[in-house]
Amino acid sequence: MVNDKQYLIDDFTLKDSWRMFNIMAEFVEGFDLLPKAYPAVTIFGSSRVESHSRTYKITTKIARLLVENGFNVISGGGPGVMEAANKGAAEAGGKSVGLHIQLPHEQKANKYANIRLGFKYFFIRKVMFIKYAVAYIIMPGGFGTLDEFFEALTLIQTERIRSFPIILVDSQYWSGLFDWIKNTMLKEGNISESDLDFLQIVDASEEAVAIVKKRVII
Repeated sequence: MVNDKQYLIDDFTLKDSWRMFNIMAEFVEGFDLLPKAYPAVTIFGSSRVESHSRTYKITTKIARLLVENGFNVISGGGPGVMEAANKGAAEAGGKSVGLHIQLPHEQKANKYANIRLGFKYFFIRKVMFIKYAVAYIIMPGGFGTLDEFFEALTLIQTERIRSFPIILVDSQYWSGLFDWIKNTMLKEGNISESDLDFLQIVDASEEAVAIVKKRVII
């Protein structure tokens, strides 16, 4: 006789088998649609940023300038910085991609993305962010923003993906983190000095876009 615990384990593994079809479907949909957005710059940042804030306005300007210089824009498709990125790109006439994630308590899709994909699985969404980006622009944000930032650094450092620009915008916000990376991580020998070259910190929208234009050939 199978006990309740064993039944639950078996039920969970059976669901895992069927879950693979949902995972495959999300990958296929992304691989089919997102090449149309090339070349794109992925913009990350907090979902909690208000539309009247300096960060929102800078993000909108960066996205507009990117489109004016031949790039499209990818965001997480939600509110805050993501909305600002999609808004700037859409208003400039570019492809404004929103990769929306299904979350229980937040992350309502914004109205400015003109190419939209919804994801249940974070890891698939993260593949799409990085696979179809020629650069990352990192605005002030929280844990999710740091997650994307450090994953990109790790993949570039370990040569699992091609090197591309990773640009942190707002030196006042990011300088503490950069100082810790330089004065603690590097000092302890946990990274190499050359690893610091993977990222740049700027304040102006024009600076961020200039770096993308200089480093990326389209």
